Amino acid sequence: MTPAIYSLKRAKLDYHIHEYQHEANNGAYGIEAATKLNLDTAVVFKTLIAKLDSEKLVVAIIPVTEKLNMKLLAKAACVKKAAMALALEVERSTGYVLGGVSPLGQKRPLATYIDISARLLEQIYVSGGKRGLDIELAPASLQQLTKASFVPLTA
Repeated sequence: MTPAIYSLKRAKLDYHIHEYQHEANNGAYGIEAATKLNLDTAVVFKTLIAKLDSEKLVVAIIPVTEKLNMKLLAKAACVKKAAMALALEVERSTGYVLGGVSPLGQKRPLATYIDISARLLEQIYVSGGKRGLDIELAPASLQQLTKASFVPLTA
């Protein structure tokens, strides 16, 4: 059981766990999850960690087929610039490896932003804290647990 699942259990929120066999040579983790779980890519979200010009790390949760717009993230975080965090920074801060970074149960809570498109969905899928594990939950539950803001994050 991962820290992400423990955090959901403690919060007593509704969720479902979905596992699939991750292929080590596949670097498109979110697309792989959607394909292997036979899901529309619009409901599968990836968790990205960015570094602000203030040196703080933040979480951005966006659909797997979309690209994070750094200007929109910076605007949401009230800073001038944002850039993707280095892999080592991500792993140290979250406790998860790339491809298995969950927005839930991170070692250090970070400010979190969820793409506004998630609000239109009944359920979304996010990483469960390891490659080959996704969690299905309501966007409102994810927002509640991460204290996130729904904002536009993709162009």
